[in-house]
Amino acid sequence: MPSLLDASACRNLLRTFLAEDIRAGDITTRLTVSPAQQARGEVIAKAPLVLAGIELFAEVFLILDANAKVEFFFHDGEEVAAGKMPARITASAHALLAGERVALNLLQQLSGVATLTRRFVRAVEGTGAEILDTRKTTPGLRDLEKYAVLMGGGKNHRKDLGQAILIKDNHIRLAGGVSAALTAAMAARGQVAWIEIEVTNQEELRAALAHDPDVIMLDNMQPTLVRQAVKEIGLHSAPHKILTEASGGITLENVRELAETGVDWISVGALTHSAPAVDISLEIEPLN
Repeated sequence: MPSLLDASACRNLLRTFLAEDIRAGDITTRLTVSPAQQARGEVIAKAPLVLAGIELFAEVFLILDANAKVEFFFHDGEEVAAGKMPARITASAHALLAGERVALNLLQQLSGVATLTRRFVRAVEGTGAEILDTRKTTPGLRDLEKYAVLMGGGKNHRKDLGQAILIKDNHIRLAGGVSAALTAAMAARGQVAWIEIEVTNQEELRAALAHDPDVIMLDNMQPTLVRQAVKEIGLHSAPHKILTEASGGITLENVRELAETGVDWISVGALTHSAPAVDISLEIEPLN
């Protein structure tokens, strides 16, 4: 199990996924395949990808068959060419057939996230900007999808609502403005990882700078405006470096231009909410 993930929590999650799919039992396999049948399953990449979740994939079958044997030929974070075999599993045929869909769905989804993340990371190489994920994750899969972002070479933004303060447009309106929101939030400085506020124009930016937050998010700004804002933030005298983050409408087509503005972070919701699953198959053959 990947060391970056909670092994016990992952196993419980996998058991939930299996229970959802198997329910009363795999009736097709029970009627057509002998319980004594042993088989070998070869994981095959059908397209180039960045691997993420291969140990979770294997764990699905270890839950169903404690005697399953797994061979890994690639590891999470590695690039796998089309036609290559990341892993091979020998187990009860019943276990392989019952767990196939859950294991593949998870591996395809997580590898899809890692693969898209790698494309964004490569697009900004040499600029100093870091690619971050967001909280736009699949409910129940946040830890796994954020892990996949790491395997793609990206960074994790806040994990949950309690880790850091991020004051967004709705908070600002409800609090009564940028200054009011930041004044209230500063009471928690030192108790959270960082304090961040979203701004959309120069007026909000200057109001934010008066409070010296840890991070200023430049939301849905064109590259020219981001460059100007980064320069202004850099000239501002503060007891610490104020980090800058660009967010909103980030694509592979515009991410390089944004990165070249000098911004520190670029957060991309698409890494998790729009990553296409990659094509991976499990080819099963009988052993006896």
